[in-house]
Amino acid sequence: MKILGYVCDHNLPTVTERDAQMLDVINIAFGKVDEHFTLGTWELKHNDCLQRIRAWKPDIRFVLSVGGWTAGGFSLMSRTEEGRRRFAESCARYVKSACLDGIDIDWEYPCNGSAGIDYDPSDKENFTLLLAELRRALGRDKIVSIAAGAGSYFVRDTQMDKVAEICDWVQLMTYDMRSGFCSEAGHHTAPYGSKGAPEGFDTESVTRMFENAGVPKEKIVIGAAFYARKWEGVPDVNHGLFQKAATVGQYSEGYTGLKEHFINKNGYVRYWDEDAQAPYLFNGSTLISYDDPASLKAKCEFARREGLLGIMYWEHGSDPGRDLLTALWENR
Repeated sequence: MKILGYVCDHNLPTVTERDAQMLDVINIAFGKVDEHFTLGTWELKHNDCLQRIRAWKPDIRFVLSVGGWTAGGFSLMSRTEEGRRRFAESCARYVKSACLDGIDIDWEYPCNGSAGIDYDPSDKENFTLLLAELRRALGRDKIVSIAAGAGSYFVRDTQMDKVAEICDWVQLMTYDMRSGFCSEAGHHTAPYGSKGAPEGFDTESVTRMFENAGVPKEKIVIGAAFYARKWEGVPDVNHGLFQKAATVGQYSEGYTGLKEHFINKNGYVRYWDEDAQAPYLFNGSTLISYDDPASLKAKCEFARREGLLGIMYWEHGSDPGRDLLTALWENR
């Protein structure tokens, strides 16, 4: 089972030899689509780290992830054959010059303006055409992958059967399933569903959704969250789980910070949802949802049992203690 890690460019210097031995792929975050419809690399300042990491593990793969939340330009670029060709060929040139192994497209999201980016109904078909052009430009010896939103909206707004034929793998962002748009305090990255809770907010159901949309199991990579989400103003009922909060789910601490300051500390109590195989914290008014070594063991067991390709995580810098990366490695 492969382990893939998203590492922001500024965190590349923190990757150690031990980290490298536990990883199969590093997704470098992020390239962008620039105003000329070519690959923008202004955020990438630490490519000098790649040679050092490769010396530790020669077969590790480096893939540049392009996009991210609020990163636009995809829709306009992909609407024309010329735009798609220009972008794909600029990606191919950069992959060659930087000695990378491929490109990961993290368009959040086709046909969807929730991140404040450009979008259009034609994104559905153009997403496929963009990936096909990227495959043509990179060739079969390089990686083409995507990060997919973990919800029915992404399946509805893409052609996942055609996308899966083009891509080496499809990474399901099985985190933020309850997010900054959701006021129900609950699990944002659970392996399984909870009894009595709404469906579609767990890794298993999202995986089934993408399988039914035509993505082969052996190309599916599920996601792990190395960070938490929190809800405030939560009624003290059922230890806050599945209660209507005063806020939506806010991006919160990385796991190392949770361990140091929140897990069974400062009034927060750790609870375990046996159905969901997921932990959460509650202090009487604030609920915090996160992955921990126990939930990652459950995700790894699910991936192995189902014959999935692997598991990826966001983001390397949120786990400086390496508790979660170690858990993935030990349960791979």
